[in-house]
Amino acid sequence: MKLILLGPPGAGKGTQAKMLTERYRIPQISTGDILRAAVKEGTPMGVKAKGYMDAGGLVPDEVVVGIVRERLQQSDCQNGFILDGFPRTVAQADALNSTLADLDKNLDAVISLEVDPEALVERLTGRRTCRDCGRGFHVTFDPPAVAGKCDACQGELIQRDDDKEETIRKRLEVYRAQTEPLVAYYRSAGLLSAIDGMQDIQVVKNKILAVLAAK
Repeated sequence: MKLILLGPPGAGKGTQAKMLTERYRIPQISTGDILRAAVKEGTPMGVKAKGYMDAGGLVPDEVVVGIVRERLQQSDCQNGFILDGFPRTVAQADALNSTLADLDKNLDAVISLEVDPEALVERLTGRRTCRDCGRGFHVTFDPPAVAGKCDACQGELIQRDDDKEETIRKRLEVYRAQTEPLVAYYRSAGLLSAIDGMQDIQVVKNKILAVLAAK
């Protein structure tokens, strides 16, 4: 099974990807993770990426695509993969198509998790993380027993900078501008299935599995 998960920050892509990896025994490929791994391992594309990162610049598409290509050629991708966070733009999607064609692979599905932006802001701004042990909570959906204190170690609960409202709204705006066009792109290719990501996690999982079972 070879698929892409689309959706804005906080839509639940990572959660669903982890469950799908267990179901299909295929890797979840997050561009952030493989970029860091490629740099650490010193792969040809990792060396190129490090040069841009050390200079404080953005890693260009051609290098990101090259790192994805390196990852897709590894043995654990033989039976499929889940791309999470890539492609981000139509240009990256075009490059991915070329890469997959070169590797004699075809996408089976693109799942788009649809969520209400204001509900996303509430979901993300409510997250709290233990300063000491890293355990996560949510002030509304998963509150600690004692406000501001971790249930596990009694450490202080903090709000990460990337969970603050101003930051979240900027991230959502970037998503709308850059990544939302991919919905139309993959719909026109007959690959897209849109699923309401505001439902219960298990309900979303079952709907994704139903889509994939029909492929």
